[in-house]
Amino acid sequence: MLDRVRTSLHRLITTPAGDGFLPVRLPKDLARRVNMTLGDPLCSAAELERRRSAAARLEQLRASGGKSAEAAAELPRIAAPVMVYYEKDRNVRLLGRIRETLGSRNIVFSEVDVSIDAVAKAYAMREAKCKEDDLPIVFVATTVVGGFNDLVEWDVSGKLETAVYGTKTKKS
Repeated sequence: MLDRVRTSLHRLITTPAGDGFLPVRLPKDLARRVNMTLGDPLCSAAELERRRSAAARLEQLRASGGKSAEAAAELPRIAAPVMVYYEKDRNVRLLGRIRETLGSRNIVFSEVDVSIDAVAKAYAMREAKCKEDDLPIVFVATTVVGGFNDLVEWDVSGKLETAVYGTKTKKS
C-alpha cells in the first residue's frame, strides 16, 4: 500500500500536467525539491525495485564477508616484488637457471648487479646471511628465498607461489 502511495505521489509531482498554471507549478516544484533534498523517498516503481535489489545484494555481500565467489575469481593476482641480487661474472650458470625457473612460472622479477652497488651487496649478504660466493640470491619482498637450490625447493613445495601471490592457484 505504501509503495503505491509513494509511486503515485512521485508520478503526481513529476508529470508536466498543470505546469503552465502558477498555483499548480509552484507547489509541484517545491515538492520536487523537498523530495530531492530528502533523498528521493518518492520514486517510480522501477527505481523502488532497483533500490530493493541493491539493498538485498548489499546484505548478501555483508553476510559473505564482503567477497562473492565471482568477484574473488575476477580479481587480478598482484605479485610481491621478486629481486635477484647477483654479482657480475660470478655464478653465471646459476643466474641463468634462476631466470629460467622464475620465467617458467611467469613470475616477474628484477635483477640487481651488486658489483656496482656496494649498499645493495651489503644488504643482500646481511639479510641472506651469506658470503659473496653464494650469490645470486633471490628475495620475495623482504623474505630471503636463497640461492638456486632453495628457489627450486620453494617452487616444488608451492611455497614460492604462496610467497609471491599470497595463495596457491587452482591447477586447471
